[in-house]
Amino acid sequence: MNMLDRRIRFTTSFTGLVFSLFMASGLHAQETSDARQILEQVEDNQRAISDAAFNRIQLSSCRFGLQNNQITCAERARVKALESVSINTGPTKRDTRAISIVLEPAAERGIGMLSYTYDDPTQDNETWLYLSALGQVKRIASGNSDDDSEAASLFGSEFTTEDQDTGKLQDYTINMMGEGTESGRDVWLIETIPNEKRARASRYARTVQYVDKERLVVLRADMYDRSGREIKRLMASRIEQINGVWTPRSLTMMNLVANRLSNMAILEINTGVTIPENFLTPRTLTDVAFREAELQNIRSQVD
Repeated sequence: MNMLDRRIRFTTSFTGLVFSLFMASGLHAQETSDARQILEQVEDNQRAISDAAFNRIQLSSCRFGLQNNQITCAERARVKALESVSINTGPTKRDTRAISIVLEPAAERGIGMLSYTYDDPTQDNETWLYLSALGQVKRIASGNSDDDSEAASLFGSEFTTEDQDTGKLQDYTINMMGEGTESGRDVWLIETIPNEKRARASRYARTVQYVDKERLVVLRADMYDRSGREIKRLMASRIEQINGVWTPRSLTMMNLVANRLSNMAILEINTGVTIPENFLTPRTLTDVAFREAELQNIRSQVD
């Protein structure tokens, strides 16, 4: 049974008035500052797990429906097996290079995606997709570029390149909306609204993230379009501690418009792996012999 076939648990005086307004303004500013710091810590944790990492992933997608008030697949899920390699780069190790290669099904073996994520708000993230059947590398929209095209799907799933972006919190207005519970955990509700430039290349007009107070993990994220309609929802589960960092091993993205969902199950997380930087280049997408030789060296460190 694959991961998707399991159920998803889803009067004052004038002086007093001025003082009250001043205090409220100060509190809002403090909450906004705190919200940004929380999201920065969440992203720092993500970077810690992506450095010198080799992961094995199962990516499953299906059309979903409701059965006994539970969300379940309404059809046989399409399942892909992938291997992913990533390193952190840059002077402060806040940039990330990652590549994912499809192993199964056999008809899609060798399809790959390479992404460079930059912390610098002035530098656009970069993503390349290699289609083995065509033997071509295509550069695709990064979600924070000035291109009018939508961000691309990750291997035909409901995850997109925009959903995978990290960093560039400067591109957002960040608001602390309050506190609550999610999956039995105490959470902060933090809203992010893209600035004008980012909004031109984003499908999301706002996102509300439910951040686990203790473990600093996003347990849920609700994405809204410009009309205020929730169009996608991300759910995280199987939260485990990897090298001292709480990490979700299962991510489910629900497309509430198309009634489709995709689950990304991280079957293995291996960190501290020796990965040559030249492996994280477009050559790896097209040079099969080079890619397989380097992957064998990486696999030998964890198998």
